[in-house]
Amino acid sequence: MPNDITIVSKTVPAHVKANSGLGNENISSEHMMVPRVKQLQRVNNEVDENHSDYIDGAKVGDFINTVTKENYGKYLYVINVHFKEEYVVWGKREKGGGLIGTYPSRDEALAGIEEIGKNVDDCEVTQTQTHTLLKVDESTGEVSDIPFLFDCASSKLRVSREWNTQIAKLGGDRFSSLWKMESVETANKVGQKFMNISVSNVGWVKEDTHAQVKAFYEKTIA
Repeated sequence: MPNDITIVSKTVPAHVKANSGLGNENISSEHMMVPRVKQLQRVNNEVDENHSDYIDGAKVGDFINTVTKENYGKYLYVINVHFKEEYVVWGKREKGGGLIGTYPSRDEALAGIEEIGKNVDDCEVTQTQTHTLLKVDESTGEVSDIPFLFDCASSKLRVSREWNTQIAKLGGDRFSSLWKMESVETANKVGQKFMNISVSNVGWVKEDTHAQVKAFYEKTIA
């Protein structure tokens, strides 16, 4: 344990706040993990108390941050900043699994599989719609300056399309409104239960919040 000469405070001191990030000149978003919000299902390791990935107190339906492991509970308030659709290629589990690549269209995904010499039958191509979200604190209204991604595939694609439709009908910038995203239990055609999401519009964001999020959008996405 370093002594008190090297550790001056557990809070960020003034001389650290004032620095310009020296030493991080070569670090970009490509060199860091992108936070994602994951909705926990019964099959996830994070809810298995006997697994090394277990998160204390995590329950089915909770939303967790995949980088910080923070548990947001079964709902959170967000501003939807950006949308992107990709086709993600995975190796089938019985063939070794793993991420193979992401492509802007299904045809390009299939061409990519052939290009690297993989057998198409050994892969799965998943249509994935990704929403870039900023979390809003329920108590203070403070908007996080660190975005996270929420991926929608399979059964979540329907909700993703509905969300896009609602946003389009409202008009204005995509990030002009506040949304509540929460877990709901549903079932597939054979009666197997799983968690999906429900989104509901809370209202328009205030002018200063809109300006803050617009600045974030223009700096990081546009």
